[in-house]
Amino acid sequence: MAKVIITDSLEEEINKKFKQKSIEIISLMRTLEDNPNKGKELGSIGGIVIKELRYEKFRFYFLTDGYKLKFFKLEDLKDLVIKFVRMSEKKDQQKVIEEIKRIIRILGEKEFE
Repeated sequence: MAKVIITDSLEEEINKKFKQKSIEIISLMRTLEDNPNKGKELGSIGGIVIKELRYEKFRFYFLTDGYKLKFFKLEDLKDLVIKFVRMSEKKDQQKVIEEIKRIIRILGEKEFE
């Protein structure tokens, strides 16, 4: 079972924007613990895969280890970490993806706290 981490800033943004629906959204994110292959792959940088999960017109972006995701069996993914870092609406999608890639290139995954 993979471990899902939602950054504090993203969780606050979800709670503020979605109010009561935030529980449903966070539950959707947590489904990746049992099915880490969910989501659309958007690209990878240095072994870190950027993927998105959709909810209505919103996109939730997360990072994970591409090597583990591709080559390990489901039972071996217990140490896989899936980290949700940003969200956007469809219209801002490309801008947010480019921002995530830029941060990973310059500062690495640890910058998303």
